[in-house]
Amino acid sequence: MSEWTDAIVGERMTVDNKFNDRVAASRFSSQEWGLIMTATDFEIEDADDPENARIVADTSNLPTIMPELENVRSQVAAMGGAPSQGSGGSGGSGGGLVDSIKAALGLGGGGGDEPSDEELAAAERLVGEYADELQAHLTDVGKWERVRVAYQE
Repeated sequence: MSEWTDAIVGERMTVDNKFNDRVAASRFSSQEWGLIMTATDFEIEDADDPENARIVADTSNLPTIMPELENVRSQVAAMGGAPSQGSGGSGGSGGGLVDSIKAALGLGGGGGDEPSDEELAAAERLVGEYADELQAHLTDVGKWERVRVAYQE
């Protein structure tokens, strides 16, 4: 199955560039988005049905990397950078670096389940939008049918 994704690397780069504005408008920084994308796999649902086939994101690995997003924010803040849009507000204004160290040592310091559930849902929505954008792009450039068939092989 990875052959089909290898075949669209160039198209993904084009979509990545187009999608940068949407990421910038989201609660995630570009570094956080990169981490989210490394934990995301893409599949083609109903690949054998040309009318209903669509690219979907497998986000089952996202919960394992979500705690790392706070580490990314803490590192950016420690280097004097501005925190991402999603780190302000309720539950996001903890001790930063100290909380990250405590969490890494298993001593708590997490922001609670609700913010991470909210962040997970936001990440899943954004990745879903990316999948839709990727499929639309592949259709626009005339590669969708070849990609769909390649996925089945």
